[in-house]
Amino acid sequence: MARYVAALDQGTTSTRCMIFNHGGEVVAHHQLEHRQIYPLAGWVEHDGLEIWDRARDVVRCAMEKAGLIAADIAAVGITNQRETTLIWDRKTGQPYANAIVWQDTRTDQICRQLAENGGQDRFRGKTGLPLATYFSGPKIAWLLEHVPGLRAAAERGDALFGNMDTWMIWKLTGGPGPGAAHVTDVSNASRTLLMNLETLDWDEDILAALDIPRALLPQIRPSSDPDFYGMTRADGPFGGEVPVCGDLGDQQAATVGQVCFEAGEAKNTYGTGCFLLTNTGRDIVHSKHGLITTLCYQFGKQAPVYALEGSVAIAGALVQWLRDRMRLINTAADIENLAKMVEDNGGMYFVPAFSGLFAPYWRSEARGLVIGMTRFITRGHFARAALEAVAYQTREVVDAMAADSGVSLKALKVDGGMTANELLMQIQADVLGVPVIRAKVAESTALGAAYAAGLAVGYWKDPQDLRKNWGIDKTWQPAQDDTLRTRNYRMWKKAVSRTFDWLE
Repeated sequence: MARYVAALDQGTTSTRCMIFNHGGEVVAHHQLEHRQIYPLAGWVEHDGLEIWDRARDVVRCAMEKAGLIAADIAAVGITNQRETTLIWDRKTGQPYANAIVWQDTRTDQICRQLAENGGQDRFRGKTGLPLATYFSGPKIAWLLEHVPGLRAAAERGDALFGNMDTWMIWKLTGGPGPGAAHVTDVSNASRTLLMNLETLDWDEDILAALDIPRALLPQIRPSSDPDFYGMTRADGPFGGEVPVCGDLGDQQAATVGQVCFEAGEAKNTYGTGCFLLTNTGRDIVHSKHGLITTLCYQFGKQAPVYALEGSVAIAGALVQWLRDRMRLINTAADIENLAKMVEDNGGMYFVPAFSGLFAPYWRSEARGLVIGMTRFITRGHFARAALEAVAYQTREVVDAMAADSGVSLKALKVDGGMTANELLMQIQADVLGVPVIRAKVAESTALGAAYAAGLAVGYWKDPQDLRKNWGIDKTWQPAQDDTLRTRNYRMWKKAVSRTFDWLE
């Protein structure tokens, strides 16, 4: 019997392969970054072929580190940066253009034009989403309009669209060979602005409004699929045939990894962005306070499970910007020690609206702001203000969740790379006024993808079987001083208001 399950985690800044045992423990992993391409202000792109090269390398290295062969792997799960949009040639596997990343704002005019008839919530009743540059549908429309020859290829059926899950699955199952699977799961499809939440199918009216040929789109499948999406190929990175049968968008995967299977259970993931999801069970709950409604997961033929989500565009990306563009730090980990050099933010506030503001505002015209600077400010205050910005953005989403649900947060489950920053976690507890709990496996995104795949092949019996693997690594209690969650939070909200209507 195969002993392990593998997860391929294709993220915004890097790709990694993680191999888990039945206890949900990491047996081996390997991770590689890829380039962030900024052709123009507000544009963010990735090279799809570069990402596939990284994916092959991380799988091979993880397998080699653990001394495994394909027969040792029961199943493969995929998780991915959501909304990032790639279109490629079915026959050659060559992308028609670089992928447009979820943070990219070039589709603002398309969204404004669509909103002229029905407003920003024109499609929210069907999709749970506002019209925003965040989602894949407008990105597809932009590519069809601006890449020469692409629309004709799409109408012929020669062009294929996918978010990064679809691209990874297509390549793993032999693309551009005849057996390549062109599929996505319900969680990723729900992030395109094209899928009807009730039918779990592409919505013909929305496709017509965006002028997107249906032939371009992948088949929508369950997140955990006993029928398998396909098999990895013998000449692929796993070195043999393994079922590919789990697929979840990264934040939904983290929700599964945190075993939030009951309505009302929630988690917050600190990655490139910051994403709080609350399981709403079988109910499609529409937010009145700036959150979005999304598919959480679907296991096999069971009814789908939905969620409310608060999406923050810039969290870890702010640290990356301070490292790569501003040269304020040498490594991401340096920001914690730099921020510890000061006792507070020195009166300075950082609003990282680099891609506009996501939840709860959905203001695509907003832009980043640093305010409150005096000659007293040092590099340490910059670092501290950056960490506080992540915590305050989370507080705004938590407040919106409470307003929608009528239930106050008692504690916050957290995961993701930024949870290694213990100062940030303490700031977060202080800002929220509730305990912050880090899971034993901080990288819950990859674990959730592994769970979805393992459930499909019976490696784990059922979702309740997974609860045995969850454990607490560390808890941060809020400080007695309430300055961060009262006065400073009011100042943060004041700073946010200054970013509105920056672009005319």
